[in-house]
Amino acid sequence: MPRYEYRCRECGDTFELSRPMAESSTPADCPQGHGDTVKLLSTVAVGSSAGSAPSGGAQPTGGGGCCGGGCCG
Repeated sequence: MPRYEYRCRECGDTFELSRPMAESSTPADCPQGHGDTVKLLSTVAVGSSAGSAPSGGAQPTGGGGCCGGGCCG
């Protein structure tokens, strides 16, 4: 079930609720009992295996190893 983040306009508290997508726009009361809340827009990072990282570009330079400089010997 998706989680939605809300902020209370009265006390400034931010809270999350798990609710069905069909109820995402339904008003939510804050945990302190205030009814003047707003749903926050959350950003979600979605990764994929195709094109998410350049091939060969993530390897350290300078001879390899854990830090690439030979200091971890």
